Amino acid sequence: MKSREIPTAALVLGVNVTDHDLTFRSLSEVLQNNITPYIALLEAKDCPGIKNLMQKLMGQLMNCYIDTDSLEDEDYVQVSQNRISCSMTSLINWYESVTKKTDSETPSKKRTSSSRHWQSPPVVVIFKDMESFTTKVLQDFIVISSQHIRELPLVLIFGIATSPMIIHNLLPHSVSSLLCIELFQSLSCKEHLSTVIDKLLLTTQFPFKLGGKVLQVLINIFLYHDFSVQNFIKGFQLCIIEHFYSQPLSVLCCQLVDAKKRVNYLSHDQCENIRRLPSFRRYVEGQVSEKQIALLTADSCLKEVTLKLLEDLHVYHENYVSVLRCLHVFTSSLPKYPLGKQIRELHCACLENQVWETEEYESSLQLARMLNKSDLVTMLQQCVEIFVSSSGKEFDKTVEKLKDFLTQFQKLEAEAFQEQDVSVSSQKELQKKTDLYHLQKTLLELKESRRSKKLTKFEMLRFEVVDYIDSLVRNYLVPADHKTLHEIVYFNTASVLREHLNAAPRIALHTALNNPYCYLKNQALKSDGGSISNKAPDICIVYKLHLECGRLINLVDWLEAFSTVVTAAEGPNADAASSDQVDDIIQARFIRAVSELELLGFIKPSKQKTDHVARLTWGGC
Repeated sequence: MKSREIPTAALVLGVNVTDHDLTFRSLSEVLQNNITPYIALLEAKDCPGIKNLMQKLMGQLMNCYIDTDSLEDEDYVQVSQNRISCSMTSLINWYESVTKKTDSETPSKKRTSSSRHWQSPPVVVIFKDMESFTTKVLQDFIVISSQHIRELPLVLIFGIATSPMIIHNLLPHSVSSLLCIELFQSLSCKEHLSTVIDKLLLTTQFPFKLGGKVLQVLINIFLYHDFSVQNFIKGFQLCIIEHFYSQPLSVLCCQLVDAKKRVNYLSHDQCENIRRLPSFRRYVEGQVSEKQIALLTADSCLKEVTLKLLEDLHVYHENYVSVLRCLHVFTSSLPKYPLGKQIRELHCACLENQVWETEEYESSLQLARMLNKSDLVTMLQQCVEIFVSSSGKEFDKTVEKLKDFLTQFQKLEAEAFQEQDVSVSSQKELQKKTDLYHLQKTLLELKESRRSKKLTKFEMLRFEVVDYIDSLVRNYLVPADHKTLHEIVYFNTASVLREHLNAAPRIALHTALNNPYCYLKNQALKSDGGSISNKAPDICIVYKLHLECGRLINLVDWLEAFSTVVTAAEGPNADAASSDQVDDIIQARFIRAVSELELLGFIKPSKQKTDHVARLTWGGC
């Protein structure tokens, strides 16, 4: 690095801009704990010019303190921004005064401070959204900083959402050459999502689960709207709130040990709620008549069965996760990924229906039956590791079976070497036969043997392995909605989630303005059909009247119609002396309501006629 170059980190974070704040907060905390207490986070909206940038930079730096452990309370370095000019010279003077105070500390305190921070800690400036900064602001700041890099050790961090080439697009070579740039690439948002799903959903640590349709809604919003992991987590939190608010039996959605205790204290009403569950009704219908009567009448019998069913559900989840990971090992490397490349896609497919009945699953099996030996052995080894580390107690025989397959493959490899030697000797014998008749006869025999070719030992073993994996899938990857009492731990109301997350502002506005009773719940606002109530808010009256107009609306006619509706409740012999005052008030109310409609985007001024406005929306919603 040259003497005037500024150390610069180009941090490529991806297009999920809403997650960048969390990333930068975490980064600044790590830097503050280990490197330097002097960190400033700058956004383009706060820095339209170099003066604003310097004010923001100095405001953040001069209000920080060095170290709560190494300094006494009275040693906090706080400088009033109003008393000092926002220039690089002032910033250098401040930095020198701060570092001198640090150096003048006692040796013991100095050692404590140096264990966390550098002896001469740099000043880290983070540009959170580099693409949004103007070129002139960045150029001026970099040029000025490079001239004082010896007095003020600056380190720049550029937050980039698109591509590192944006640095060279924004900055000319004369400026970019002043930077010693190191590129850092963060993990993609899809990988972060896979980690979140793996830690939250594909585990038995948390009893709460998402149904297939609900999970698909969250994933679709992530993939097709914002790529935001934070928003995915907020949607997951919303599902938790909705489940525990709307499902009375969510009291049993807890760890199995706690659920067993709570079952014993269930009230009669809660037992009745269990009996109303669709999955429990199906379970009762499959029992003998005496058992049915006991389940529907005796709460003690119901509690015993509930305990057993909750244990079965817990075991189902343990087995499900392990077999799902095993199946993913086989399907994630197949050509064209029939069941998806990510485990979340396979998880959604298994939740929605019996995956072994789908065409994608059949095509996956066909492709798996054509895997080569090395890939197959590698996959079996990974499956053994998955089942060994699994918390499920039913996979001891499975592990033994898979290890037996691996042993057979090793034996086949030893036999293959021997067969190779035999085939070489037969080819030599064939070359010795020079007689045309014998040669033709031998070739015909080889051709006939190839026609009626039997499966080799390897192919038979490969078929056996794939069939065994298929049997595991059919036994353990049953959809969750086929299990009894799944409603207790699974949130399946995708429609509620869509209403909250897939906002439709125009529909909401139309409903609020056309039928204010829907939101205000005021009995006086109830109206029959298309009638307009004079007790409705002014903007609602104006909105309903504008729906009856064409492309251009005459403001005078609109005002007269508004006045007619508003004064409809007054008697015909109203006080004439106060009519002018009432007209002024009505006109003011009308102007305010029309302005609010313009602000909401329903109308705009028209250049064709000065006393008209143009309507911008059509249809009911």
